[in-house]
Amino acid sequence: MTILSQKVLRYDQHGDPSEVLRLEESPVPPLEDGDILLRMRAAAIHPSDLGLIAGSYANLRDLPAIGGREGVGEVIEVGPGVDKKLIGRMASMPEDRGVWAEYVLMRAADLFFLPIGLPFEQAALALLNPMTAWRLLHDFEYLREGDWIIQNAANSAVGLAVIQLAKHLGVRTVNVVRRNELFDDMQKIGADAVALDDDDYPESLLALTDGQEPKLALNSIGGSSALRLAKSLCPGGVHVTFGAMTGESIRFPTRRLIFDDVRFVGFWLDHWKQSQSPEKVHQAREEILFLSATNVLQSRIEATYPLAKYEDALARASEPRFGKVLFVPDQDAGTLAESSSTNAS
Repeated sequence: MTILSQKVLRYDQHGDPSEVLRLEESPVPPLEDGDILLRMRAAAIHPSDLGLIAGSYANLRDLPAIGGREGVGEVIEVGPGVDKKLIGRMASMPEDRGVWAEYVLMRAADLFFLPIGLPFEQAALALLNPMTAWRLLHDFEYLREGDWIIQNAANSAVGLAVIQLAKHLGVRTVNVVRRNELFDDMQKIGADAVALDDDDYPESLLALTDGQEPKLALNSIGGSSALRLAKSLCPGGVHVTFGAMTGESIRFPTRRLIFDDVRFVGFWLDHWKQSQSPEKVHQAREEILFLSATNVLQSRIEATYPLAKYEDALARASEPRFGKVLFVPDQDAGTLAESSSTNAS
């Protein structure tokens, strides 16, 4: 099999993704010693992907660049010196190269294989958001079984992973959302308590938590939403910011800082990975993949699109929803979302 060209979603300058992203035809280099060719089977659209394109993310790629950070592919061809038994195996697409592409050529030695039997669309969402959730639950506060935590944007991909992982650990969650219609879906996922993100919930929170104040608050919105989380914490509690959905500055409640010793910290998965040994990162990935393969973790899929319909995909990803939007090969578009959402319910 020889693949000469492929479709990729590329940007030559930073800006609004709907304006600077282009579908282009790009050559596929011939395989050399030690190479393999992956065919993309599913690739996620994350907020960080859009930040990279817009130029607002911390680590930007050299331009021109292919979009996307997380995807999964199937080995379809191997170069000289590579065992042909690898053909058909599922592996992560390299994050730093861009994954919104039909194919990626990479070194066989750099392959990170994913569990056999894990669906492609679940594998494409198995590492970035779940690993963020896992680190949030383990790195900032010693949580015991029965403890409460609180998070905003609880219907986000990280938020849903937090709910499932917390349930696995015996930790209880207060899940703050901005739409009443999400309450039933959140409870079906496993949320212990759900609250509307308004000024009233901090005053009535103890009625939801059997009188216990949360020990850990997870903020990915900012502004007044982050302030309300801080007001909900127990003395000595930890407030972790890992996202800034609204772009609003976080207001620090002086009284809580002084009298209750609430701590405000930040988290960025990229920095965590850079600060760890390769062995530690590999071990963390294996832990998360085991939980995905054993159905402790299941990601919700809202919709799937081929690369050619990237404008529709970006528009859907920007709307209120309860699941991720994925790019998939043409023949799979529109067929994975229904089964994946059913499995995740």
